[in-house]
Amino acid sequence: MKNRPGPTDERTREQRLVEALRGRPELMERLEAILALTDSEEGALRSADEIEELLIEEVRRLGRGAMEQWAKGAEERTARELRQSHPQARLKKKGI
Repeated sequence: MKNRPGPTDERTREQRLVEALRGRPELMERLEAILALTDSEEGALRSADEIEELLIEEVRRLGRGAMEQWAKGAEERTARELRQSHPQARLKKKGI
């Protein structure tokens, strides 16, 4: 039998999630949009296919935003590591 997290563990998990989302407002916005679609009272006015299409688009946006966040962090970590290992190196952005 698996150990279920207690109420304190759940609150701690929720707090960590909220703090993480506060630092990533774009992701929070996408999750709010997904929740709004699932809580929508327009269910009878829209078909399941329409709701599914809207949800798929929001999940795509969520994924795109998450990848952008990850890429930005990876670039910053790489630059920081390069500066630490080669302090004399100069970093500059490539011009287009």
